[in-house]
Amino acid sequence: MLKEQSSPYEKYLPMVAAVAMFMQSLDGTILNTSLPSIAAAMRYSPLEMQSVIVSYALTLALFIPLSGWLSDKFGTRKMFLLAVFVFTLGSFFCAISVNLLTLNLSRILQAIGGSMMVPIARLAILYQYPRNKLLKIMNYITIPGLLGLVVGPSLGGYLSDYFAWQWIFLVNLPVGFLGMFLAYKIMPNFKNTVGKFDVLGLLYFSGALVLITFALEVSSVGFNHYLLVLGLFFIACVLFVLYYKHFKSTKYSIINLNLFKIRTLRIGLIGSLITRFGISGLPFLLPLMMQVGFGFSASKAGFMLLPSALTTIAIKPWIVPLVKRFGYRNILISNTLFLAVIIFVFSFMEKDTPLIYYIFLMIAYGAFTSVQMTAMNTITLADLTDKQASGGNSLLTIMQQLSISFGISIAALILAFYKDKMHFYQGDLITAFHLTLISLAVLTAFSSLTFTKLKSNDGEKLSG
Repeated sequence: MLKEQSSPYEKYLPMVAAVAMFMQSLDGTILNTSLPSIAAAMRYSPLEMQSVIVSYALTLALFIPLSGWLSDKFGTRKMFLLAVFVFTLGSFFCAISVNLLTLNLSRILQAIGGSMMVPIARLAILYQYPRNKLLKIMNYITIPGLLGLVVGPSLGGYLSDYFAWQWIFLVNLPVGFLGMFLAYKIMPNFKNTVGKFDVLGLLYFSGALVLITFALEVSSVGFNHYLLVLGLFFIACVLFVLYYKHFKSTKYSIINLNLFKIRTLRIGLIGSLITRFGISGLPFLLPLMMQVGFGFSASKAGFMLLPSALTTIAIKPWIVPLVKRFGYRNILISNTLFLAVIIFVFSFMEKDTPLIYYIFLMIAYGAFTSVQMTAMNTITLADLTDKQASGGNSLLTIMQQLSISFGISIAALILAFYKDKMHFYQGDLITAFHLTLISLAVLTAFSSLTFTKLKSNDGEKLSG
């Protein structure tokens, strides 16, 4: 592994990763509460705006597997600067879009940059720091990502209600310039040995990811396209089988499937995927329930999530001592069950529920989610060597992106089932939301079983 031009500021590298985490997570949620306003301004139906979300998700799925190879080939600093520049440029073009076509094209450009920002920043962290510092650093850089997830709906609703919709994209510009400046000054330009670019492997693997992502986006609107969804999943499975056969016969593959032999990585990836099925739907469901079920404005529904954002900051100093004291296995099992209980309690919310009830629940959700994300991410990367870091990091990023899409789609499907198939209409719509939350709580509770496969001493090297 090579590093060009050592910088005296490299100890501040986590700041660069934190900015990347915040930008990507903010962009992933800020648009959701603003789509009706954009649709009205462009004179489209809100239902036609789904392509704005789909185009971004599909592009992420296509380019994420590329990030590891590109950063190892050309250097982490160079590729990160390019990624942030492309993301920022895409944001600017989104803001000046005049119709749905130009907005979708701009979102594709934005997603090309977004697909590489976080993987490359986290890869630089893995190359820069010894494993016994990884827990503390990952804890630090995970917080801005969680902040973006909960601040996004609040900020999107506020900008939509009181300013022009273009501002949901323009807010990325100063953050993007800051990220490029910090990266130029701070980020080392790590390179690693790479083989010949695996074009066929990329076509198989990314093609399967794109089809799965598209199937999830289609399924999130209800049960009307189940034959299309099943067909997409079938073709995706065929492509995965073709990739596996290709992987067995090639020396340099785009994604190294042998990494799944690493026990902590395998448990971390599977546990992260299943756990996010339940908890990723909550930021989607709550603002929707508040707006559609309770009649709250977009800004009010968004601001209800702010206590969670503040808690992610407050809990940060306690996460490392908690993991050191109780170990990854105990923390992940118990914390997942606590999250399930919190989601279940959300199902008792009504329009006239006192504000303090909301605040207490959001504080608890923010605290336990912060612990969960830090613990899952770090245990996944615990036993990777420098040669395995790039591939393992790409797998983690792919799993995170898929799990978020899965989580939202699962929540939307369960809601559609209770609303349409069980005939909860109009006044009973809130009941459909409540039953959906209970279903997600049960799913989250079951996901804790995955972490029972961890050993009591797993992850000890991370906390020193």
